Amino acid sequence: MPLLATQLERKFKFINKGQTLDLTDPDPGMSPQAVLNFYANTYPELITAKISEPKFDNDQLEYKFETVMGTKG
Repeated sequence: MPLLATQLERKFKFINKGQTLDLTDPDPGMSPQAVLNFYANTYPELITAKISEPKFDNDQLEYKFETVMGTKG
C-alpha cells in the first residue's frame, strides 16, 4: 500500500478585542507571515499582531493572528 502525501488546508483567524474573524488562505504557497502581511493591507491592526503556533483541527492547520496592542494607563 503506497503512502500518499497531502498538503493540509490552512485556516487563519484574526482575533482583535475579543472578536474573531475567519480569513481565507490567499495562496497555500505563502508563509503564515506573508499571509499576515497580505491581510495587514485590509486590517491595519495586523501590523503589530503575532502569529500563534499552528494547531491541528479537523484535517486543517489553524493559525491565529492576535493583536498585541494594549491600553495605556
